[in-house]
Amino acid sequence: MSLIDVRSLTLGYENRTVLRDLSFCVDEGDYLCIVGENGSGKSTLMKTLLGLQKPFGGEIIFGDGLKHTEIGYLPQQTVVQKDFPASVREIVLSGCQARCGLRPFYNREEKQLADRNMERMGIKEYSRRCYRDLSGGQQQRVLLARALCATRKILLLDEPVSGLDPMVTAEMYELIEGLNKEGITIIMISHDISAAVCYAGKILHIGKKTFFGTKEEYMASDIGKLFIMSEEGGANA
Repeated sequence: MSLIDVRSLTLGYENRTVLRDLSFCVDEGDYLCIVGENGSGKSTLMKTLLGLQKPFGGEIIFGDGLKHTEIGYLPQQTVVQKDFPASVREIVLSGCQARCGLRPFYNREEKQLADRNMERMGIKEYSRRCYRDLSGGQQQRVLLARALCATRKILLLDEPVSGLDPMVTAEMYELIEGLNKEGITIIMISHDISAAVCYAGKILHIGKKTFFGTKEEYMASDIGKLFIMSEEGGANA
């Protein structure tokens, strides 16, 4: 079943078009990586999927009763956000805000959900600690637990391992893979093409040329070979 069906989408910001006629679909249980050059429109696409900005043209159709407020989102962190003076539990609980509606407090079920997701991410012992005192990897686990409080179906992750050391990066990828195996659909923006072709089932490449298909098809395509080669060349430089 398709959770998201994107049809002939044109995207941009401030009257500047960055993507034209983009079409792809995300099925229940997919692990989709979005790759491409800097400035190709990856983050603009993510914001459009989240309903934070409107497309210039085309349409996005949500299936299985999915709503914008039921999408878990892990954004790229700014320096200010990393220094946020709140407890871990407060931040994780904030992922339940959409469930509250007009109710100005969290109920027992939402508090239990936050506790379960902290345990799920291995951060329950840090629940009373200040978020800004945690390491980068621990902060990402907090934000992932927060995103899980907002969804039972789908996570959108924008460069979730940015700035993390190799060991913590590997742990984060394993966590995300585990969530996908549990049945959560993953859409992840990544500059790490080697990780994309290792973990993802499907690849969406956007830029001057667009590709959408399985990772095997991507690795066999001209655009995939070129992008993988350029990354390997940069790593060896």
